Amino acid sequence: MANESRPCPCGIGDRFDYKGCGQEVQVEHIKAYVCKPANTDKAVIVIHDIFGWQLPNTRYMADMLAANGYIAICPDFFAGKEPWKPSDDWSKFDDWLKTRDARKINKEADAVLKYLKEQCGAKKLGVVGFCWGGVAVHHLMMTYPELKAGVSLYGLIKDSDDISNLLNPTFFIFAEKDDFIPLHQVTLLEQKLKKNCKVNYEVKIYPGQTHGFVHRKREDINPQDKPYIEEGRKDMINWLNKYV
Repeated sequence: MANESRPCPCGIGDRFDYKGCGQEVQVEHIKAYVCKPANTDKAVIVIHDIFGWQLPNTRYMADMLAANGYIAICPDFFAGKEPWKPSDDWSKFDDWLKTRDARKINKEADAVLKYLKEQCGAKKLGVVGFCWGGVAVHHLMMTYPELKAGVSLYGLIKDSDDISNLLNPTFFIFAEKDDFIPLHQVTLLEQKLKKNCKVNYEVKIYPGQTHGFVHRKREDINPQDKPYIEEGRKDMINWLNKYV
């Protein structure tokens, strides 16, 4: 998946200088970042990439969702295990990743869903996730019927996966020039969904973009990408608005 010469492209991009508007809380066995707007019963779980729940970029996304009327929670889905650091040895990335399976997060998801319902009064729930979190979104949307909408942003696709049994509407965002996710895999996903999926879905490829563009590129220093960064974020919010 990654090595020293070809690292995971999550390591490519901008680290936002951003402090966040929310607060950190304890949710059963994990910590989480929460940002709550007033008077809403809608909530979105925000799932981080390999750099973990404290990455300013991901908290920026959570705060953006909160500004659009959602209780946004970004839990530590690594459950206390160290996130990946850009300075880590990329030749050891595969071994690191094996201990953090994006499809084995039900315990954490259960805790977060309980917290949102009981502590935040959430009645309408959605989920978004980036890279590693995009894989997690795909898994959760096939597992939890109470999640009424999902947005998976550049989550890795495996040919062998059972990827069509979505329980509720799911939107898949991909980048045209993603070295990590070949377009033929995106085509395969579309074919399987078209053949087997029983709910609404959309697969969209953003021209000229690279892995992580929605949350790992700053508009002010990537002017040529700004329209696509903004379009991806708007599409994400519109999908949630439509179904949550």
